[in-house]
Amino acid sequence: MGIVNVTPDSFSDGGKFFSPAKAVAHALELVAQGAEILDIGGESTRPGAEPVSEAEELRRVIPVIEKLAKLINKTGRDAVPRVRAGQPVSPAKPVLISIDTMKPDIARAALRAGASIVNDVAACRSDGAMWNVVAEFRAGYICMHAQGSPRTMQKNPAYKNVVREVGEFFRERLNKLNACGISSDQVVFDPGIGFGKTLEDNLQLLANLRRFTKLKRPLLLGVSRKSFIGKLLGATLNERLPASLACATLAVADGVQIIRAHDVAETVQAVRLAEALLARKKINA
Repeated sequence: MGIVNVTPDSFSDGGKFFSPAKAVAHALELVAQGAEILDIGGESTRPGAEPVSEAEELRRVIPVIEKLAKLINKTGRDAVPRVRAGQPVSPAKPVLISIDTMKPDIARAALRAGASIVNDVAACRSDGAMWNVVAEFRAGYICMHAQGSPRTMQKNPAYKNVVREVGEFFRERLNKLNACGISSDQVVFDPGIGFGKTLEDNLQLLANLRRFTKLKRPLLLGVSRKSFIGKLLGATLNERLPASLACATLAVADGVQIIRAHDVAETVQAVRLAEALLARKKINA
């Protein structure tokens, strides 16, 4: 899953792809590098981020999704720029578009524009408006665990047992989603690394990802360039790729199926090698 932030303030690349034209060009480049899902977001969810209005979020993301849906979903990869030498290329199959939003009306507009997945960092919500939209469109739904909102989530996160509590959250959410008309096969779980977690919480979750595979649903992991890497290793934002790749390959070995990343070419290469080695382990077991 390649990250496309159509925002001025995201922690890693805020403002770099803020215009629709730049966002579309960047998304096509990510596809050329091997992205199979494009995650389009118009509101930063970094710790301490301020919310944006619905009108502004629509203005940011809908033109990008509409353009990408025309270029990719209808014409295939012919519209994608040629990959540079040495970069990996994904198999020729449709690229999925995901809308990264907490707002039901944004999700609805994005699904109408050509998205097919809702990436919901506010899956801890108590109302069912978002889930009704997902059920209506039979969209994919990424259910992410978070403690608090982006504005407050890192102020004082606390758990008795973070791995157990995240697992319980997933089971409870799946029951609620089913009750809203969302079938289990539409759901992907994301433990929400960095969303209302301390450094130790993040490490505990990463070390115990296999526990969540018992739920029989795909897992998504987003660790790309996140601040816990800096806290653990003293790495600046631009120095966190090696640790991000280490997390990605270990996660794949533990059963994670979707890796959300800024650095798609490097991540695809690392994941494909991990998959090749794991396949041979099974053959020789």
